[in-house]
Amino acid sequence: MNTETYPDGDAAHGVDTLQNRPFEEIRIGDTASVTHTLSLRDVQLFAAVSGDISPTQLDSELDRQVGPAELSAHGMWLGALVSGLLGNQLPGPGTIHCAQDLEFLAPVPVGEQVTITLTATAKDAATRRVTFACRGLNGRGETIMTGTARVIAPQVKVTMPRPEAAQVSIQSHDRFEVLVERCRHLPPVPVAVVHPCDESSLGAALQARRAGLIEPILVAPLNRLRALAEQHRFDLSGVQQEDAAHSHAAAFRAVELVRQGRAAALMKGSLHTDELMAEVVNKETGLRTERRITHAFVMDVPTYHKPLIVTDAAINIAPDLDTKRDICQNAIDLAHILGIARPKVALICAVESVSSRMLCTTDAASLCKMADRGQITGALLDGPLAFDNAISKQAARIKKIESEVAGDPDIVVVPDLVAGNILAKQLTFMSNADGAGIVLGARVPIILTSRADNRRTKLASCAVACLIASLPEPDLRQKNGG
Repeated sequence: MNTETYPDGDAAHGVDTLQNRPFEEIRIGDTASVTHTLSLRDVQLFAAVSGDISPTQLDSELDRQVGPAELSAHGMWLGALVSGLLGNQLPGPGTIHCAQDLEFLAPVPVGEQVTITLTATAKDAATRRVTFACRGLNGRGETIMTGTARVIAPQVKVTMPRPEAAQVSIQSHDRFEVLVERCRHLPPVPVAVVHPCDESSLGAALQARRAGLIEPILVAPLNRLRALAEQHRFDLSGVQQEDAAHSHAAAFRAVELVRQGRAAALMKGSLHTDELMAEVVNKETGLRTERRITHAFVMDVPTYHKPLIVTDAAINIAPDLDTKRDICQNAIDLAHILGIARPKVALICAVESVSSRMLCTTDAASLCKMADRGQITGALLDGPLAFDNAISKQAARIKKIESEVAGDPDIVVVPDLVAGNILAKQLTFMSNADGAGIVLGARVPIILTSRADNRRTKLASCAVACLIASLPEPDLRQKNGG
C-alpha cells in the first residue's frame, strides 16, 4: 500500500510540480490525504464560485438566530477538497471525474482543521475506472464526512509544473460594517443636510436615519423637497425640515444651525461642494478653526490589509507646507478617533529620494522633521515615498528602504488634490474600493457623499461623522484646533 500525505496541497515530490499515478500504478489500498484549515475567505470564495450565498454561511448574526453559533463551511466545500485531491494527487493530472457520493456528518466551523483521505478500493481494467473511499476528519479526529468517488485514471505518466492559481479578492467591505457597528450604542447625531434635492442625497440622509446614525434636518426649498419625496415615495414623517429659497440660502442656514447648537454635523446634498464650503469658511459667519479645512477619504480597499486614509483629495488644490502640516494632523486625529493608536503616515511623491527639483519631496522631508520636533503629533511619518514602496513591503525591500511605514501605512498624504483625486478614483474604479468622504478642521465634521457612492459608502461616511461628533465638546475643539 502506498500512502502519500500532502498538507494543504503540497505535493510529496515538490511544491512546484505535479506527478500523476497512471491506472497501472494504482494498487488497492493506496491512499492520499490533504489537510486544510477552513478560513472565512474559503467560505466566501466557495459562495462566490458556487452561487450558494446562503446567509447562514456568510452572515454571523443571522446564523446565530437560525442555526449554529458559528459560521461554517458549505457541505460541498468538502466535496471540492475531494475533487482537488483526485485531480492533483491521486490519480493526479489527467484524471476524469465520474461520480461522488458523499455524506456530511457534522458542520465544519471557520478555524477548524480538516483532513481528507482517499483510499483506492476497486479497479476496473476494461474502463480504467478506480473507486475511492473518502473520509474527512476534523482536528479532534471526529469523522465529518464519508462516501465514495469514482474516476477514470490517466493512462500515461505525467510530471508537470504546478500551474499558478488565479488571484482572487473577496469584495466583502466588512471594515465599513465595523464602523457602522461602532455607532450602534451612540445616540443619533443631529445633522443639517444641505439642499438634498435629488434622489441620491435625500435617500442617503433617510437611510442613515433608519440606520440610527443621524437625525437629519433637511434644509431646502420645501415645495421642491416634498415633491421629490412624493415622487420617490420617501417618508418624511417625523423628519425636521427647514425652508430655504435656494442652495445658497440652504448652505447659509445649515451653517447657522450649527452655530446655534442645533446641528452637530453637516451633510452635503445636491449643491456643489464649493457652494457649501464658501459658507463654512466665511470669516464672519462660518465654522473655521485654527486648523486648515481638509478632506479625507476613509477607504476600504479589498486588496489592502487594513483601512486606508487618503488625504487631501477634494479641498486643497495645491497645498503649501503649512497646509500639508494640517492635512497630516487632521488625518492623524481622525485615525485616533477610528481606533488607530499610532497611525503610520506615508508622504507620497513620484520618487523616494529628496530632490530640490521636486517640491513635494522637500515638503515630505520637512514634514518628517516637523514630526520629530513635535509640530505634528500622534503618528509615525516617513517620506518621500513613491506609491509602490509606500504600499508594498516587497517593493520597499527591493529598493532597500528600511522603514516602519513602508508597506504598512494607515494614512497616505498626496502632494496635491489632482494626485489625491486620481488615486482615490483609481482605487474605487479599478480596485473596487469604497471611500467614505469627510471634511475635517471645521467646528463640526462635514459629510461629503457622491451620487456614485453606494449605500454602504454613504452609511460609512455618516458613521465617521457620528464618531467625530460623539467626542466630548472640549476634545472636539482640541481635535479641530480651537
